[in-house]
Amino acid sequence: MDKLELGTPDLTDANIDVIARLFPQVVTEVADESGELRQTIDFEALRQELADDLADGPAERYQFTWPGKQAAKLEARRPVSKALRPARAESVDFDTTRNLYIEGDNLDALRLLRNNYAGQVKMIYIDPPYNTGNDFVYDDDYSRSATDYRDKSGDFDPEGGRLVQNLSSNGRFHSDWCSMMYPRLLLAKDLLTSDGAIFKSINDNESVQLRKICDEVFGEENFIAPFVWQSRQNRDNRNNSGVSTDHEYIVFYTRKPGNRIFYGVDRDEAQYTNPDNDSRGDWASANMVGLASAQARPNLHYDLVNPATGINYGCPEMGWRYDQSTIQRLIQDNRIIWPSEITGRPRRKVFLSELSTNLPGFSSIMDVECFTNTGTRELRDLLGAKVFDFPKPSLLIQTIIRQCTNLDSVVLDFFSGSTTTAQAVIQANADDGGDRRFILVQYPETTVSGSEASKTGYNTIADIGKERIRRAGTKIKEETGLLSENFDIGFRVLKIDSSNFEDRYATPSETTQQSLSLQAKNIKLDRSAEDILFEILPALRIPLSARIEELTINGKQIFNINVNQLLACFDTAIDTEVIEQIAKLKPKYAVFIDSVFAEDSAIANFEELFKTYSPDTECRVI
Repeated sequence: MDKLELGTPDLTDANIDVIARLFPQVVTEVADESGELRQTIDFEALRQELADDLADGPAERYQFTWPGKQAAKLEARRPVSKALRPARAESVDFDTTRNLYIEGDNLDALRLLRNNYAGQVKMIYIDPPYNTGNDFVYDDDYSRSATDYRDKSGDFDPEGGRLVQNLSSNGRFHSDWCSMMYPRLLLAKDLLTSDGAIFKSINDNESVQLRKICDEVFGEENFIAPFVWQSRQNRDNRNNSGVSTDHEYIVFYTRKPGNRIFYGVDRDEAQYTNPDNDSRGDWASANMVGLASAQARPNLHYDLVNPATGINYGCPEMGWRYDQSTIQRLIQDNRIIWPSEITGRPRRKVFLSELSTNLPGFSSIMDVECFTNTGTRELRDLLGAKVFDFPKPSLLIQTIIRQCTNLDSVVLDFFSGSTTTAQAVIQANADDGGDRRFILVQYPETTVSGSEASKTGYNTIADIGKERIRRAGTKIKEETGLLSENFDIGFRVLKIDSSNFEDRYATPSETTQQSLSLQAKNIKLDRSAEDILFEILPALRIPLSARIEELTINGKQIFNINVNQLLACFDTAIDTEVIEQIAKLKPKYAVFIDSVFAEDSAIANFEELFKTYSPDTECRVI
């Protein structure tokens, strides 16, 4: 009976395996602190193998470094023993949704996601904290005092004299920011598909450092463009220099070179039909609800009337996507689908024959009519108050999503903030019938006491984000007339916590009578069976959005994941009939807690039942 290894793998061990395959002669063994032998690399032997190609010692070479870089790199490879605990009460459609909202440090989240989402994310968008020289909320322990920075940076001589005329705080805060970003980008790269892409919003403070980090992590050959977005609608006259900084960048890298990313969504020809025998052939319906407020685009706000029936469909809160002259051309060309109920929304015909497989290129100057104040108004209209500073407008992210994802792609945002990315994904799906999924990660940063967010009742940034998804999903579903369709606006909330299992290696002084009684299960008192289930899913590389069905066999709780991909039971005193019924379902994996098998005879009986009914099942214990 094999033991299921929980937690994330040590990526250093994986790197050693790679070197060992290439240079087996440099592998050796050393004793660790407990006296156990472990495999490692003899660097002197490796040096001899690569003697002609080493950049070592004082030799000049091009490099980008900062105090703390080595520690940041090691942080990405460090294993973590943590769990994702489900929060059903804070979720929407927990049992059916395939969207995820992970609450916790995104460094831990990326380590955990790597187990079961490596190579599966088509697009990553992040809007990381811009460097203002303040401390970061992320507890990586990278922030350093001025004295510590001085000692490690080499900016001072041994007597304390300054060698470089530069404020220590400037370099120190650059170093902290780089150390915060570096391990997260290293892990993010592993999540991308071979044709995936990552987009990072940034301003001038760290754009140079971000480019250098990404050149190292993703490869300079995978840099595509720095998109320039006009973020400010009106010039700022308060700047002492007389120059109003009206732009931000979205830095764009791909996973591998040679991939054309901006090609538009893959068309799913199955969704194109011709129920009304239109002479132009098969068509699909597209959303016509707009994305701009009446203040921003008054010409898109008007009542839309069906000239044949006289039904007035009114005007959605965010207007229509086309002005009145364009709508009249669509009506005359019989391209509008009119619902029979006034509560529905008219949609537009998109003909399969008119779709081009060779879409025009995408300009590095982003031609989107939305600004930072657009995002602020959008969120304020949803939540009824200004509860978040400088949220990105959903149209900005939706523009990228529509161009560089397929209809069923996974989109990740691990600095999700006000969850603009979730709204953009839902809106894109409503527009083109897609089934994209989002994975969002946000640290539960406490809102500032006395702020509008705090006074409105939002205790954390995560609370704001979750409420935004709830309201935006409902609003989009109602406005697009998708009330009766299988349209996913839900999300499954998972919170990062310590492992569900007690430390098996407590010292005698740490062992109490209560802890001894718990050794049979080794499970913390405040944890549920579903908590345990979500800790083992990454270990088996099963998606965290997997379908979960609960069964009861002889009074025992059984989790059936993705229709017999995994059957898990965490009850004790399981009898032969329960095991036999599980085996007869022929799961790919079967997982139990090890206390079920107190005796060798129980293990033998268990293995015989699976050998009889399901010999291909991989059985594990925790």
